[in-house]
Amino acid sequence: MAIEENYLDRVLTMEVGRCTEAAAVAASTMIGRGDKEGADEAAVSALRSAFNKLEMQGTVVIGEGERDEAPMLYIGETVGTGKGPKIDIALDPLEGTTLTAKAMANALAVVAMAQGGTLLHSPDVYMDKIACGPGYPEGVIDLDAAIEDNITALAKHKGVDASDITLCILDRERHEGLITGARRMGSRVFLIPDGDVAGVFHTTEQATGVDLYVGQGGAPEGVLAAAALRCVGGQMQGRLIFRNDDERSRAERAGITDLNRKYYLTDLASGDVIFAATGVTNGTMLDGVKWEPGYVNTHTVVMRSKTGTVRYIRARSRR
Repeated sequence: MAIEENYLDRVLTMEVGRCTEAAAVAASTMIGRGDKEGADEAAVSALRSAFNKLEMQGTVVIGEGERDEAPMLYIGETVGTGKGPKIDIALDPLEGTTLTAKAMANALAVVAMAQGGTLLHSPDVYMDKIACGPGYPEGVIDLDAAIEDNITALAKHKGVDASDITLCILDRERHEGLITGARRMGSRVFLIPDGDVAGVFHTTEQATGVDLYVGQGGAPEGVLAAAALRCVGGQMQGRLIFRNDDERSRAERAGITDLNRKYYLTDLASGDVIFAATGVTNGTMLDGVKWEPGYVNTHTVVMRSKTGTVRYIRARSRR
């Protein structure tokens, strides 16, 4: 265990950021080209290549899909040199494929790593989510409470009016009730077209002005978002949503037996978690990749739950 912890301290904490940088740089060559599949393929290939240089026994637990759906970085794939500690990996090589294809804000390359067995092996289904950043008493938000009650609770503990609370919500028809309820309270609603890892991530920094993330998005993205919150504090709850028997079967294959379970933050991501994200396009928290003659510039955040350390890294590399 001591060797594994030292490895996480000394090597992986920084190397995971280099991995997201590689994926972001590859994806950036496809910004604005209208080819979201091509952008994703570029990011996947670069990320896998970066992983395979690391001395670890990595297993993808949140990835590009099941083996028959994805040629690389699929769930269950092993990466790394095959030596070193056993590591669970959750990833989204390009969160925001459409954002990249259309040159829109907040596309990211995202990776979380943790000791083996400490990240939820979530099936690729939807999840109802609610999340807030650090500084609130435990239980201040509740997935099963009305949106109005959650806003009131946050406002009370923040010492402000409901009109001073800002929510981040995916701009989807299924969220009309949440949006209407929040605006009825006088709260601000920050609608995003895609990227709910970034959406939850917004609650971790006061500078974004986002207090609460709520709504239904991808369950794998929920695990990645939980990893980020584990590193800086905050709260999150989620419940898997199953629309058909095939999705229920996916859950069973992932070892999930309680299909109605409410997951809390440490249910989604426990142990010693490292989270990294690199901006692909310019965003609220991270700048996008910038090219100049002979060089490329990246902006990355790397966080670790054990120490609470948050590093923002600006890198300029020869290309």
